[in-house]
Amino acid sequence: MKAFIFDMDGVIIDSEKYYALAIQRVVNDYGHEVDQEYTNQFIGTTNTYTWTRIIKDFQIDSTPAELTEKMMAYKEQLDEEHGLIFYPGILDLLKRLKAHGFRLAIASSSGMKEIQQTVDVLDAQDYFDFLVSGEEINLSKPDPGIYLHTAKLLEMKPSQCIVIEDSHNGARAAKAAGMYCIGYIDTQYPAQDLSMVDQKIYHHDDLDLEQLIQTVYGE
Repeated sequence: MKAFIFDMDGVIIDSEKYYALAIQRVVNDYGHEVDQEYTNQFIGTTNTYTWTRIIKDFQIDSTPAELTEKMMAYKEQLDEEHGLIFYPGILDLLKRLKAHGFRLAIASSSGMKEIQQTVDVLDAQDYFDFLVSGEEINLSKPDPGIYLHTAKLLEMKPSQCIVIEDSHNGARAAKAAGMYCIGYIDTQYPAQDLSMVDQKIYHHDDLDLEQLIQTVYGE
């Protein structure tokens, strides 16, 4: 049995820039300014973790839930203006993985509404066995909890799971869970520390599944 677990933002969809802009707009509403270098530290973490930290940093009189709602309103505006941007080759990769007998899941720090919307727009409902949100299990990457939970849902041992991640926090979570981790690199963004991953790719078409299966499963 084989399993492949996707992070979503920065792996399936190019959304990190819109999240950064949405965070900046919310913080600006409270009279503060932050740049992309500041928001980069939250890539791969849950909204609750992000806003708990920002509230502490800027002494904002609000709650993580209220600020997440404001952020998502800005994010939805950006999505409506620009549309969801899918990384090239993602749908073909899903097809190739299914053809090789993989069970598939998404394990994302985003909320379930955003995950479901992404899958629906991609028209990929039939490919994924499970969709998992970090908000549901109340643990943020780099804690491995979301990946261990997803492995349990898939009825797989961690060693049977391959993860694809774009962020330092996400890669740390995957490795802490005892899983093989592929680092997905988008060169338009500042480099994340992915020194702990088992291999790196720059495009979904770069993934040699036959070699990957041999490396991880010895088949």
